[in-house]
Amino acid sequence: MEGRRNTSGMDVLLEVWTRRKWLAILVFTGPFAVAVSLAIALPNLYRSTATLLLERPQVSETFVKSSVSSEPETRMQTISQEILSRSRLQELILRFDLYPEFRKRVTPEEVVDRMRRDIRMEFKGRDIRMESKAVEPQGERGATVAFTLSFRGRDPETVVKVTNTLASWFVEENLKLRKRQAAGTAKFLRVELDEMKKKLDKEERRLSAFKERHLGELPEQMAVNLTTLGRLNAELRLNKENQTRTLEWMEREKLAGQLALARQQYADGNSVPPSVDSLVPDGDAEVITARLAQFRLARLKQELTDLRAHFSEKYPDVIRVKAEIASLERQLAAADSNDGSAAKPDSQVNPSRTQDGKARSEADKQLQTLREEEKTLRQAIATYDRRVDATPRLEQEYQELFGDYKTMKDLYNALLQRYQEALMAESIEQGRKGDQVRLLDPAVLSTRPAAPNRLRLILIGLILSIGLAGGAVWLIERRDTSFHTLTELEAFTKLPVLVRIPRITTKADASRWQRQVWIGTAAALVGLAILVGTTHYIAQGNEQLVWMLESKRS
Repeated sequence: MEGRRNTSGMDVLLEVWTRRKWLAILVFTGPFAVAVSLAIALPNLYRSTATLLLERPQVSETFVKSSVSSEPETRMQTISQEILSRSRLQELILRFDLYPEFRKRVTPEEVVDRMRRDIRMEFKGRDIRMESKAVEPQGERGATVAFTLSFRGRDPETVVKVTNTLASWFVEENLKLRKRQAAGTAKFLRVELDEMKKKLDKEERRLSAFKERHLGELPEQMAVNLTTLGRLNAELRLNKENQTRTLEWMEREKLAGQLALARQQYADGNSVPPSVDSLVPDGDAEVITARLAQFRLARLKQELTDLRAHFSEKYPDVIRVKAEIASLERQLAAADSNDGSAAKPDSQVNPSRTQDGKARSEADKQLQTLREEEKTLRQAIATYDRRVDATPRLEQEYQELFGDYKTMKDLYNALLQRYQEALMAESIEQGRKGDQVRLLDPAVLSTRPAAPNRLRLILIGLILSIGLAGGAVWLIERRDTSFHTLTELEAFTKLPVLVRIPRITTKADASRWQRQVWIGTAAALVGLAILVGTTHYIAQGNEQLVWMLESKRS
């Protein structure tokens, strides 16, 4: 029988196509018509791109340190936020009449947000090093940063103008930003420098007032005070020696005069006066020497008493005077043991010595001068002693004041150096020798739209429509439980098939079938027209939909 012959897969597909062709055509036509309508109705959008280059300073930072320390990427982000501000973008929107239809339907804030989405900035590379054999200074980067700035829109000429305007704003804002930062740094350092100068002047006045109050008692004057004190003590010692020699000379002259007077009276047959006899009992010249030694011993003991009142036993002058006293005492003891055993003949006395009143008057004046000088020296020594004693007590307070002054001065010098560097950096920025944003490649007019890719949309619609049609046919066939071939029936039951009766179509059936076909066709056409019209209405002028449908959004 004809129904028992073997059927291939192609035969099955042909049978399924014969049964479900109108369903497949209908399911395929809808999505494909939508895709074609979408591809046709979507507006052309253009994108223009400008390339900007951030160049390193023309003056090496080894010589002049820049006061603008932010990273290039950070500075570019700051500039982009300022350029993308609402006021700037509204200015561009009104200048170039952007989004005229969109502006009628939404608020100004939404229009600004729309333009922000249409602007894009992208860094090309972190560091792009120029190929040069020149040796760069140690630690200095020769890095250059490049980035692109793009804008998308429907009118290619307007897109180019907007892109170049944005790029020029970047160049200008970079200069303004660097100038503001450099000027702000210099101004800030100037204010800090003035404040530090006031504090430094205050510390300097405190230190000067302290020095004036304790003039001569400062630790730095300790060495000078000790040297001066030693010199004054040496002068005092010399003064005392001169006084002693003057007194000894006057005593010697006095005793010599008394001795001459006594001998004259004795030669005239008169008795020696008691005072002279007590002074020179034997009329020997050695007695005068002994009396002078006793006189000197008394003077040294008086000097020792004065020294002990001011100095300790280890003071050099105290030790010296004690040694001289001991030496004189030994001499006097030796003279007493040899008294009378070494008498000498009388010597002739020059009577003119006792008559020299002028010499004694000069000696009295010299002695008075030496005593006044001694008084002055002792006062000076007392003054310098007080200074030396006060120095350790004042040293801590002086070191605190001087330390505060020195710290403040170091801070002031450091701020002054930074301020001078900031002024130089500001002059460099004014001369446009710092980091500069240069327009490397300006935006050019685009001849081909960046979106949409109509061929790709149609291919995607075609593939999707075929898949939907095949899926619909497969789903209907899976849910259809009727038998369409003898093979299907034989597979369902083991009973033998005796006869096959073909479908009998009457005129009424044919008329009804024809009406159903016409009604279905009309409904399908109306539905397809509605679907295509709706798609065309949605897609016409819908720029946002264009970028949403792009696989790689710009």
